[in-house]
Amino acid sequence: MMCLLELFYTFFKIGLFTFGGGYAMLPLIQAEVVAHGWLTVEGLVDFVAVSESTPGPFAINISTYVGAETAGILGALAATMGVVLPSFLVILIVAKFYVKFKNSRAVSGVMYGLRPAVVGLMACALWGMLPTVFFHSGAISWRAVIQPEFLCTAGIFTVAVIAALKKVSPILIIVCSAALGIVCGLLFL
Repeated sequence: MMCLLELFYTFFKIGLFTFGGGYAMLPLIQAEVVAHGWLTVEGLVDFVAVSESTPGPFAINISTYVGAETAGILGALAATMGVVLPSFLVILIVAKFYVKFKNSRAVSGVMYGLRPAVVGLMACALWGMLPTVFFHSGAISWRAVIQPEFLCTAGIFTVAVIAALKKVSPILIIVCSAALGIVCGLLFL
């Protein structure tokens, strides 16, 4: 029972104190999930890849997964409700008062200030996961750079970035990246 409350509280806190969606939540998710021992950094990185390849919002996918891994179906339910409830409550409050405050300079200022913070949080998550994503061992070294795993990862990343810049469908990018990952995994891992 205590584990279910801890899952709910942890994901409620994540949902309450992060703005900008799943990617902005990533640094807090990483800190909390790893600190509680629910996932390793490597496990989190793997699940980020899986959750981006499956339907549904990232925050719900990751909270459900962590809850299920930690405490089964009830854990999945507790973590998912925890991450969803703050947004639900905030939206109810915003909807109630939106008409009254939609032209407020303070509200506009808050939104203006949150935008760069969200980008900063996403950059922080990216920076924290780079070693695990690009270097199979999680350690950055020149020896790791010449390994086939790094070269495949860097190649897939480069192709995905170029495709995204050329406005290729995200679905096609995900499918092609997964296929390239399978081929590289069979050849080099």
